[in-house]
Amino acid sequence: MSEQSIVALSGTVEKIIESPFPGEPEKAQIAVEGGDHLYREIRIDNTPTKADGEEVCLKLGAQVEVIVAAESVATTTKNADKKQNDLAP
Repeated sequence: MSEQSIVALSGTVEKIIESPFPGEPEKAQIAVEGGDHLYREIRIDNTPTKADGEEVCLKLGAQVEVIVAAESVATTTKNADKKQNDLAP
């Protein structure tokens, strides 16, 4: 099993958006704390599942955690990344 690099960010469900099309799920708009002002909202299908497989919906105002994970092959150390940038023309 390969290692992952993970960052967890806090967020708040700030809007529930009904789908204009029958059969498509509503969206939950989440404001991610610490994100740049113009890029701090993400929208996801409002269909999370519980550990037992039951589908649920996020509530307006719910506090959530957004997890970003990357396989180790998709990451580099900060020092190596800086060296690569220093070599760029």
